[in-house]
Amino acid sequence: MSNQYLDPNLKIFSLNSNHKLAEEIAKVVGVELGKCSVTRFSDGEIQINIEESIRGCDVYVVQPTSAPVNESLMELLIMIDALKRASAKTINIVMPYYGYARQDRKARAREPITAKLVANLIETAGATRVITLDLHAPQIQGFFDIPIDHLMGVPILADYFKKKNFNDEIVIVSPDHGGVTRARKMAERLKAPIAIIDKRRPRPNVAEVMNIVGNIEGKIAILIDDIIDTAGTITLAANALVENGAKEVYASCTHPVLSGPAIERIDNSKIKELVVTNSIALAEEKKSDKVVELSIAPLLGEAIIRVHEELSVSTLFD
Repeated sequence: MSNQYLDPNLKIFSLNSNHKLAEEIAKVVGVELGKCSVTRFSDGEIQINIEESIRGCDVYVVQPTSAPVNESLMELLIMIDALKRASAKTINIVMPYYGYARQDRKARAREPITAKLVANLIETAGATRVITLDLHAPQIQGFFDIPIDHLMGVPILADYFKKKNFNDEIVIVSPDHGGVTRARKMAERLKAPIAIIDKRRPRPNVAEVMNIVGNIEGKIAILIDDIIDTAGTITLAANALVENGAKEVYASCTHPVLSGPAIERIDNSKIKELVVTNSIALAEEKKSDKVVELSIAPLLGEAIIRVHEELSVSTLFD
C-alpha cells in the first residue's frame, strides 16, 4: 500500500475511547484522521461536532466500547446520529472491543440480554456495518441485521509466540471449557497440543480451579483467553499449571480489560509475560513490565481497505 490512500471519500474518525489506535489505523490506510471534537456540557451531556464535510463519504468510526463503557457507547451512538444527519453514504463502526458482550444470553430468570440491546441501539442509530474483533460469544454476530466483519486476534498472538522459537515443547491451555475452540486455533498455528483447565465458578468474578485435562508437565504453557478482566481466573490457572509441573507460563488475550486488582494479581503471579493487543487503550496504571502490547492496527486497517474496495475480508483469517 502507498502511504497516501487515493479515494477522498474514505474518512476515518476517532472518538475518545482509543485515539492512539485510530491514529495507527489511519496511518496504515494512508489517510489523515477526520476532524471532529467530542466535548461535554457542564452537566456531563456529550456534544459532538464534525468539523469537515462528509456528504456522500464512506465513514469509519474507531471506538472500542471499553471503560467507561456507557460513556464510550453514548459517544458512539451520538456520532452515528451526527454522521447520518450529515449525509454520510455509509457509517462503518470499527469496534475492536464490544462492551456488554458477556451479557449475551439469559443465564438466569429475569436477566437482560444487554449484548442484543447494544446491537439494536447501534443499528437503530444508523450504522451500516460493524467491524469487530474476538467477540466474547460469536453468536453476537446474529444480533445484527447489518453486515458484521468478525476478525480474529489469535493469528497476531500466535505470531508473537512463534518468533520466540521455544525449543522446548509448548502446550496451549484454555482456562475454561468455553475457550477450547480458541485454544485449538492457537495450537494449530503453533503445532502444539492443548490442555484444558476444568474450573468451577461459585459466583461472578470468583474462579475456583479444579483440575487440568491434558499433559503439561515439563512444558511451556501458553494460556489464551479473549478477555482478561480482574485476572482472577488467569492467575489461578497459571499458579495451578506451575504446581502441576509446567516449566513456564505465558498468558495471552485479545482484550485487556484489566479492572480492579488485575495488574497486582498478574505481577504477583507465576505468569512470565501477559501478551495482549491494543484493542483497549491501557491506562498508565495498567502497564506493567510483564505486559506486552501488540498492535491490531495493521489488521483493522487492511480490513477497512478491503471493505472499502469491496474485496474479500475472509482472506485476513488465513
